[in-house]
Parts: sequence; structure tokens; C-alpha cells
Amino acid sequence: MDAIIQALARELGRSEAHIKNVVNLIDEGATIPFIARYRKELHGSMDDQLLRQLADRLQYLRNLEARKSEVKASIENQGKLTEDLAAAVDRAITLAEVEDLYRPYKQKRRTRATAARERGLEPLALLLFGKGPAVTPEEAAADFVDLEKGVETLEDALQGASDIIAELISDDAEIRKELRDLYLRRGVLVSRAADKEPEDSVYRLYYDFKCPVGRLQGYQVLAVNRGEREGILKVSVELDPETAHVAVRRLTVPGAAAMEFVRNAADDAYDRLIQPSMEREIRSTLSDQANEGAIHMFALNLKPLLMQPPVKGKVTMGLDPGYRMGCKVAVVDGTGKVLDTAVVYPTHGERQKQECIAKLAALIKRYGVEHIAIGNGTASRETEQMTVELIKKIGGGVSYMIVSEAGASVYSASKLAAEEFPQFDVNLRSAVSIARRLQDPLAELVKIDPKAIGVGQYQHDMPQARLGETLDGVVEDCVNAVGVDANTASPSLLQRVSGLTAATAKNLVAYREENGPFTARKQLLKVPKLGPKAFEQCAGFLRVPESGSVLDNTGVHPESYGAAEKLLAECGYTLDDVKAGELSELKARAEAIGLAQLAERCGAGLPTLSDIIKELMKPGRDPRDELPPPILRTDVMEAKDLKPGMELQGTVRNVIDFGVFVDIGVHQDGLVHISKLPRRVKHPSELLTVGDIITVWVLEVDEKKKRISLTMKKPG
Repeated sequence: MDAIIQALARELGRSEAHIKNVVNLIDEGATIPFIARYRKELHGSMDDQLLRQLADRLQYLRNLEARKSEVKASIENQGKLTEDLAAAVDRAITLAEVEDLYRPYKQKRRTRATAARERGLEPLALLLFGKGPAVTPEEAAADFVDLEKGVETLEDALQGASDIIAELISDDAEIRKELRDLYLRRGVLVSRAADKEPEDSVYRLYYDFKCPVGRLQGYQVLAVNRGEREGILKVSVELDPETAHVAVRRLTVPGAAAMEFVRNAADDAYDRLIQPSMEREIRSTLSDQANEGAIHMFALNLKPLLMQPPVKGKVTMGLDPGYRMGCKVAVVDGTGKVLDTAVVYPTHGERQKQECIAKLAALIKRYGVEHIAIGNGTASRETEQMTVELIKKIGGGVSYMIVSEAGASVYSASKLAAEEFPQFDVNLRSAVSIARRLQDPLAELVKIDPKAIGVGQYQHDMPQARLGETLDGVVEDCVNAVGVDANTASPSLLQRVSGLTAATAKNLVAYREENGPFTARKQLLKVPKLGPKAFEQCAGFLRVPESGSVLDNTGVHPESYGAAEKLLAECGYTLDDVKAGELSELKARAEAIGLAQLAERCGAGLPTLSDIIKELMKPGRDPRDELPPPILRTDVMEAKDLKPGMELQGTVRNVIDFGVFVDIGVHQDGLVHISKLPRRVKHPSELLTVGDIITVWVLEVDEKKKRISLTMKKPG
């Protein structure tokens, strides 16, 4: 375990003491959000992303150690484990290196070398592969011709010896390591069209494509992989054969009589055995790296999407557009409770559109609707135009926003939606979800499988377990960063809270329904199956606005209530001042006393004390409120209205390897290519995240192909 701690400390650039503390906390069952927020003194204030990276590497290194033990035990059982071999296994720093060392001792399926050994040709192979006899290979092979064993000629004996030597070279760990390095440094990925005269497709860039392995971008690897699976591309990884042959020939003994024979066997080892397996391995490595990069990108995009500022407390109308089945309508109050539903048909002709406007105008007037959320799917353009006409007709006072409906249909048809809205059909549930996405994106999106939210590339091609695990971690971090109202949160939201499970979340909701709202955090301990350990993990993230103690509605953990009260007293305040919001001078007073001295007096670490000060100054604060608000519109533009050089405000909808897609209010998102960003970057995520409000200029509009090219570089 000490070696793992040391390795993690080196990789992450952190002290061994901090790493060890985190490992102990993880092993004790603490969640990443809890460790990140409430155990800062133990880990030196690492953020949740670094802690998750640590947890991932910890798992990998533990698996590596377990595999080393398995490999050594297997070789030991064969009676072939030497001190040098055991030391080599212990020194290995990747699973690939361990498998290379184990390769000669692994049970193989029957090979040409196996058959040669059965015919008694191994001594000949070892004789020729060593310093070699003074006689020629043919003279040495004469003693091994044996009709009873099936070795009928000199050629049979030499071919068998060559097969054994080829397999020995193929199993050599150093040779494989050297070749792996050569492929990564000098290999070239080649992609060609599978057909001689291919049709135009999204893979046209890869019909005649070559790129050094070391310069490949993740999206290129994922694209050629998919094209290959669909039978449109043929893909290979190539290495100059002479370069590869030089690497494998180094096991020949210069000047030996059998040198040419062994050299030919080495070439055969590469061409027949090593090259195919090495190509598979490099392709697998490239795919793994591309998948990890894409998963990381998905996670980067998902976080700001979930953390979009909510439009709180406003009566909202959700519109789920459609042609044949009409536009589904749901009106929800400021808390998301459904007030009314309807189905209208704005695309079925002018008369139906006017009927739709009249019906929606009546709903707006009856319930005091302030905002309209429009799903961005089928018929969204027509619905948006109708909405603008509606707003003008009622004299304004209402604004709208196009909302991504990715995953809305998945949610609508789910068991969860059926439990939440048994009285509504699938389509109306979708309209409710769209309205709530504007009001509180996080609370609504947690009900949907993160993979269905649609802010990544090739998500269906990735290892689904790994993708799901990473995205679940992002959702968990976001939910706990915001905090959750224990008296209003849905089970879907509650189960993402640190320390809670699906079962305890349901128990919590059942308890409050039976006993009324919680009036203190400590009441959470009365929830069935929510014991002291779970309470420790979840309490700081659950808010109880109805509590008599204002601290129960902050991010201050119950274990630090004493420190918070001591801090207030030292600075001349009381809990009543916190409730009244009269602590604007708290930070200044604390700094005047001295934070380090104050932390010691309060019995808290310096990071914890700083967090307590922040929470007391803004009790019940929502970190999303500090972000730029979403753009709400009252008018509509179409692609034909766009002219080169036009300046627009837009919202970043997706960040990918080669650029960002931006919603500029014309139904079709525009692309800012990476080359059109304000400055040179390796990846667009260095500059932008989903939800950013940015200024762009129109470069080009292709209405036929539905492409809008934008730039962030001011023209002229």
C-alpha cells in the first residue's frame, strides 16, 4: 500500500500524508463530495475533480497490484518463478508490461510452435537460438530427423525450430515493449474507403487518410472506428517493416553460423505473430485514450449544463412541439407544480394556429405566465414563430427560451415519470419536463440518464459502464455543490446527495409525507435506514429552511455548528444576525482578528473556517445565481436573416474537439471552429464551457446544408 501512496503522490504532486488521508476516507466509505467539502484539512483542499482522479488511479493501481500477485502465483505454480522475474513483475508500472512478462508462461491455444515442441524440436531451436553450433543449421538439424515423431526431412526439422524461435521472440517482453514504443512514436494510422467508388458520406474525410499515431486526435480515432464498424472504412496501423525488423533481429548473435536462420525466424516472428497483435493493441490503446478523452469532454460539458442558472419562482409554460400529434402544453407554477395542460395544433394551418394563439393567450392570462420554454425538437421553428406572434398579440410581458429537450422523451416514457404523473400521457409529461428545465435545470435533468442529455461526441460508442460512472460523478458533484431542500426535493434529486441511496431517498420522502416537513436537520436521523454514518455524509448538503436554527439552512455541517457559533461570538454577532442577513462585515472582522488565530479559538481548520464565513454571509445561497442569467427572447430570427459580419449574442450549447456550437436564436446552432476562437488553444474547453454567453460574428450561412459558420474574432 505504501508504494501505491507514493505513486499517487508523485503523479498528483501532493504530499503522501494528504494522499493517505484520502485513501483512508475512501476506504471508510466517505463520498467524494463529502471529502471535498468537509475534510479539506486532511487533503490540502483538493477539488472534487482531483479527488475523483485520485480515486480512479487508486482503483487502477490496486488492480495492477492484484494482477501482479496473480501472475507471480501462476508462474510459481509452474515452478518457473525466479528472483529476477519476480523483481521485473514488481517493477512493472502498467498492466501491459505485466502481461508481456506473463506471456511466455500463459497457457496458449495450440500453435505451430506447440506442434514443433511435441515433435522434439525444442532442443534444436534453443541450440540455434543461442550462440549456435559451429556447424550449419542443416548439419545441426540432421540429428533431429525422426520419422516416428513426424520429422521426415531436414526442412521439417528446420521449419519446426524456426516456429519455436519465432514464438520465443514474440513472447520476449523487452522486444514487445520496444515495438510498442516504436508504434506509438513512428506508427501511422491509415484509413481508406472500403469500396472502390464510395458514396459521399460523413466519413469522406477518411476515404484516403493518413496520420502519425502520436498526432491523432480523439475524435478522428472515434470516427474511423465507427466507419470501420459500419463497413465504410478499412483501417490499419502501419510501421515501416525494416524499422520493425531491426528491433526484432537484435536477438540474433552476430557471426554465429545460424545468424541468417535466426534472423529469418525473427522476421517471421514480427510478420506473423507480433505485427497483428501489436496493431490490435495499438488500436485498442488509441481507442481507450480517445474514449477517455471523449468521456472527459462529456463530463466537462455536462457540469455547466447542470449548473445553468435557474429561472426561479416564475409561472412557466412548457411547449413540446410536434407536427402530427400537435404541440403539447403544460403550465407549471413557481415550484414546478402542474397547473394546467393542453394540446394545440399551430402547424395544421392558419386557422388552427390562430386558435392555438387564442388558447395559449387565455392560459397566460389565467395563470400569470411570465416565461415560455420551447423544446428544440421537431417543429420547434414553427412553434417559436407562433410564440413570437402570441407575445406580440398579448402586448408583451412574456419572454421565451429554446430549451434542449434531449432525453425528455426518455424521461417521459420512464417508470419514474409514470409514478410522478400517472394522470398524464407520455407527451404531456414531456411538456412538463421542458417547463421545469427552464425553472431549475439541475432538479429536472437529474431524472434523466446523463448519457441521454446529449452534450458529447460518440457517446454510444464508448464503454457504457465507464461513461455512466463518470457522468454520475459529475451529477453528484453538481447536486452537492448546490445543496438540496430536504422538504421539497424529489427522490431523483435526493438520491444524488452524498450518503443517500435510492432507498433512503424514498424513505426520506415517505417520512416527510407522513410526518410533515422537517423542522431540524437532526430529524433526518429518524428516517428509516438513515443511520449516523449516512447522516454524517448527507447532513451538510441537505437544507431545512423550516428549521428554527438558521444553520440548518446553510452548508455548515452540524459537526461545525459549535465552531460557527464561536466564530459569530468572537466577531460580535449572533445567529439572529445571520437570519436577518446582517453579516456584511463578518469577513472583515474575522480578518482583523486573524483567521489563523480565530480558527484555533473556534477549534476548526483554516479552510473550514473560511467556508463557514462564506456560508454565514449568504445563508441558503445558490452558487448558480452568481452565473450570467440565460438569454430570454421576445423576437425570432431565421437563418435567411443572417448576413456575414452580423454581430450576435449567443449561448454555448456544446464544446467538442474541433470547436463549439452556439445557439444564436435561429433554431440551427452555429459552429465556431477552433481556428475562429479569440486566441490559439489546444482545445476549445480551455476557453469556453456549456452555458457561456458569448459575442460572435457571422462568417457564412449555407441554408441548404443547414450550416452556420461563426467566429469570435471581430471582423476588420
